[in-house]
Amino acid sequence: MFQPQEKEETRIGVYICHCGTNIAGVVNVEDVAKYAATLSNVVVAKNYLYMCSAPAQAMIREDIKTHKLNRVVVASCSPRMHEPTFRKVCEEGGLNPYLFEMTNIREQCSWVHPDQPEKATKKAKDLIRMSVDKARLLESLQKREVSVVIRALVLGAGIAGMRAALDLAQRGFEVCLVEKSPSIGGHLAQLHLLYPTGEEALEVLKPVMNEVVSNPKIKLFTNSEVSAVDGFIGNFKVKIKVNPRYVTEKCDACEKCEEACPIEVPDEFNYGLRKRKAIYIPFRNAVPKRYIIDDKNCNKCGECAKVCPKKAINLEEGPREVEADIGTIILAIGHDIYEPPEGEYGYGVCDNVITQPQLERILDKNGPTNGQLIFNGSTPKRIVFISCVGARQEPRIYKPLKEDQKLNMYCSRVCCTETLKNAIEIKNRHPDAQVFYLCRDIRSYGKGHEEYYRKAGESHVFFFKYEPEESPVVSNSPKGTIVTVHDVLSGETFAIPADLVVLNVSMVPRVDSSDVQTKLKIARGADGFFQEAHAKLRPLETPSDGIYLAGTAQGPKDITDSSAMGSAAAAKAVIPLARGKVEVEPIVAVVDEELCKGCGRCEEVCEYGAIKVEEAEPVAKVPTLVARVTEAQCKGCGSCAVVCPTGAIAMKHFTDEQVQAMITAAVGG
Repeated sequence: MFQPQEKEETRIGVYICHCGTNIAGVVNVEDVAKYAATLSNVVVAKNYLYMCSAPAQAMIREDIKTHKLNRVVVASCSPRMHEPTFRKVCEEGGLNPYLFEMTNIREQCSWVHPDQPEKATKKAKDLIRMSVDKARLLESLQKREVSVVIRALVLGAGIAGMRAALDLAQRGFEVCLVEKSPSIGGHLAQLHLLYPTGEEALEVLKPVMNEVVSNPKIKLFTNSEVSAVDGFIGNFKVKIKVNPRYVTEKCDACEKCEEACPIEVPDEFNYGLRKRKAIYIPFRNAVPKRYIIDDKNCNKCGECAKVCPKKAINLEEGPREVEADIGTIILAIGHDIYEPPEGEYGYGVCDNVITQPQLERILDKNGPTNGQLIFNGSTPKRIVFISCVGARQEPRIYKPLKEDQKLNMYCSRVCCTETLKNAIEIKNRHPDAQVFYLCRDIRSYGKGHEEYYRKAGESHVFFFKYEPEESPVVSNSPKGTIVTVHDVLSGETFAIPADLVVLNVSMVPRVDSSDVQTKLKIARGADGFFQEAHAKLRPLETPSDGIYLAGTAQGPKDITDSSAMGSAAAAKAVIPLARGKVEVEPIVAVVDEELCKGCGRCEEVCEYGAIKVEEAEPVAKVPTLVARVTEAQCKGCGSCAVVCPTGAIAMKHFTDEQVQAMITAAVGG
């Protein structure tokens, strides 16, 4: 299929992209193309408005055949965005895809030197010259196939994880669904009414949870966590730690144990608004509907065991470990809720300042007040909502109250519409109540969401727009809690007496995200959420093949988007499972065992666990150690080659000779 390259004259085609005005607005692409045509072995050099467009791709394919090209260089945007595109073009033209080299003259030239067009143009020429010199030394590489274990792992059983697990199971594939909490359901179980439909959250959630627990293809692990992950796409080795519940499956939730338990602690499901016992069921419709003992607070008094008619309590139960072979992994561990530091907008200082999730529990008929808007024993008459708490914390504007506090500069996406929904509900229940919404702006995008903004205005919710430099101040006074805000629209400053202040807090990454990141060897972005391979072209995939993202593990989303992303991640994860095999990238490390001394430095720095030091054939009856690469696991990052003291490790497609050629071209131009 591919053109042979041995003993052939090197014939290189160079293609420079305008990228609209992204590149051509700064770099003189016509001049760059003329320069490229003068380089040794370049037989054709062209420029085009958009090299990634269908006509340009067709042009490259035709040139490969017409000019008998055996190397192609494209100078355009980041390889992260379109390198796979152009590799495919080369392959369709009959050329091995790894005889292609991409040069980034957008991010590295026009975008970083917008005010220096002449220097940016010269730099583009330098980069292309380096790529051409490397291209001469490129070698054909071949992908290889590995078999796939026909089983998936889903981490997290919120709405995204459950949807992913169900979609996989409905396609006939086995799924291990691992949830760290005692029950499935995630944050959706803690909500009251859902926008834009107005349905009760549990009424939406219950059928999904029941379907998960009854599906024979889904092996559910609650109160569990993944303790280790090894291997690569199609062949992951996973260890699942199942933590003890201390209550067996004999439990019929008769409540006698709970009545006998003498210990009460704050109920995290209700955000501390009421107490629960040390032996408890997380919420009314929890799945599995079985008690669990909180071993951090239980004193092992045994009163629960004494009254249990089913003898279902085992206080001596310990953790157990389950091993599973997995083909693909979906990460759907969800998010945490921002906890304001003490003093932020009066939180922890004024006793009538709560968060939006706490208000959700208060308004829920199964919540601490049975759905009645009651706080501190009475119904508040003046309710003040403050938005963007824990989100859009821009440097130089937001002043952290804690030294080590990380700034959340992103928008949390769901907060505005959630506030509008609850403000309308309060006005519907209590028409005489005064409701104030203090916002930086309103971002109620989404199907039917803007309707809430209109209804809130019609319901006489008072809106005040504040600037982040002059955030509202919540303080105690002899007359009660006062919220002071400077309204941008009127130019006036208002002091609002408040019976209840609700902070519209943001979503934040899970506290255990760092631990999960280490185990799965995947990246997180600057915001702390898990990073997709490409924001537009590969939004569900991670750079680690076979691991996919779903829901708010990737960033803030509402229920609709999380559910849709769970289904989309399942559709991606099912492809290798259905095929039963997968191709792996050939750009990997290779070890010259004659030079390797088995020092293990490469194994220490490999973030993907792709290199292991093993015993080789003895030399003169003396055991020897060498490093060996699991190619399917290697990501070609090059860290091992950097630390190797003997030069025993080389990188395919980035050999020492190729890199040296680029350096020589850079300094010799």
